[in-house]
Formats: sequence, C-alpha cells, structure tokens
Amino acid sequence: MTSDIVACASCGQRNRVRATAAGKPVCGKCRAALPWIVDAGDDTFAEVAEQSSTPVLVDFWAPWCGPCRAVGPALEQVARDLAGQVKLVKVNVDHAPRLSQRFAVQAVPTLMLIRDGHVAARQVGAAPAAMLRRWVEQGLAAPTVH
Repeated sequence: MTSDIVACASCGQRNRVRATAAGKPVCGKCRAALPWIVDAGDDTFAEVAEQSSTPVLVDFWAPWCGPCRAVGPALEQVARDLAGQVKLVKVNVDHAPRLSQRFAVQAVPTLMLIRDGHVAARQVGAAPAAMLRRWVEQGLAAPTVH
C-alpha cells in the first residue's frame, strides 16, 4: 500500500499517512487528527475501505466529469474538517469497472458512506461542502443497519 505526506493543520509537521492502518492517523508531533484521503481501485478497495475501522466516505469519480472535478475539493475539505472521524477514499470509475458494477454506479459523482463494512448512505451528484458535511455527519450519527 502507498502512503502520502500530509502536513498537520495544527503544527505544520509533515507526517506519512498510509492508505491502510489500524486506528486513525495523528500528527507525530502534536497528536492532532490528520485528514485521511486515499485512492482505491478494484484490487485495493476491500482493504482500504471495507475493512477500515474508521467510517469511509467513498467518492466514485471520473477525470472527464466536470461535476466530479468541482466536488473533489469540497470532499477534501470535508475530510479535513472531519479529520479523525472519516476517511475519504477516491475511486476513479475508469480504472475500477468491477467496483462500479458492484455498487451500481450509473452516474458520477456517486458518494457512499461505509460504516462497519456496509453502505450506510448514498448520494448521487455534486453539492457544496457545507451540504456534503451535513450529509456525512447525519450518516455518522445514524444507527448502523446491516
């Protein structure tokens, strides 16, 4: 699995954040929660998203999709705002046809909230960051139904 370097919003320390890990990423210097934003595909989705102990916000997107490019920064802002509470997993539908078929993705962007390995909420289309954050927070607060 790959890892990214993320600067802590609290102290500026640069931290390595792996795509998969036990727990949640925190700054090695000040222990503040770090945003967890990773990519996944057909071969890595189960390990990166479904087996995560942290709730996962999945963004099914495509590089040719204008609304996807518009909602991407809003989703990253939500991931930063909810650092420690949610993991953002981005799935390029052009590179993950099996996932697109499995989750019946018929339009992009399609967003899903996965809790305990199950889809807890689903939304199709772009929205402003404030609306996306409310949607994620409502999904996190709702009881888990399997």
